[in-house]
Amino acid sequence: MSDRERALPDILPIFPLTGVLLLPRGRLPLNIFEPRYLTMTKDALGGERLIGMVQPSEPELQDNRGRGAMNPPVYPVGCAGRITSFTEADDGRYMITLTGLSRFRIAEEFPVLSGYRRVRPDWQPFARDLDAQTGAEFDRDRFIRGLKAFFDQRQISADWEAIEKAAGEHLINSIAMLCPFVPSEKQALLEAPDLDERARLLIALVEMAAVDPGQNFASDENGATRH
Repeated sequence: MSDRERALPDILPIFPLTGVLLLPRGRLPLNIFEPRYLTMTKDALGGERLIGMVQPSEPELQDNRGRGAMNPPVYPVGCAGRITSFTEADDGRYMITLTGLSRFRIAEEFPVLSGYRRVRPDWQPFARDLDAQTGAEFDRDRFIRGLKAFFDQRQISADWEAIEKAAGEHLINSIAMLCPFVPSEKQALLEAPDLDERARLLIALVEMAAVDPGQNFASDENGATRH
């Protein structure tokens, strides 16, 4: 285990959100308002500022107010992000940005603390996430064509000049996080063994979605996922 891996925590709070993807070096805005996740965020800010983003592997049961009534099973692989910006609203909500650090595999889940879940993360399978990727071997022209068709179909505007100039890792990971794929597809993108494989999968998903529209996940008017 490297010194950098040793510096990663042995206990990590997790934030289960369906259809939400965080990848290393990606930036994910979150609008926090549920009491258990407000507590989680406050605790994280007082410690290592890390939160593990995971997806439920089964639908979360709801109580009579439409909120999560129990903790659903989650996929075994998530991505930890560091809180790199933080704002508290007048109504008590937190607006934070997580910057992806490394993926992890859940080795063990601990008892719920203050309403939120914690796990023992196994960082070793994803040690390379700590190294910035300089590029990806993918057909960039084909990807841009498929992405334009996908965005046109959904009437999504984009800065194509910036997209065409973006570095490979930033382009692939940003589009993977942004596009409204179904949760199982998001999870497949997360678990891709390397950037090249993620790029190949993303191209296939974009081309298929341009023909058969997928479903969106909910976000607020500022683009921050709410929970």
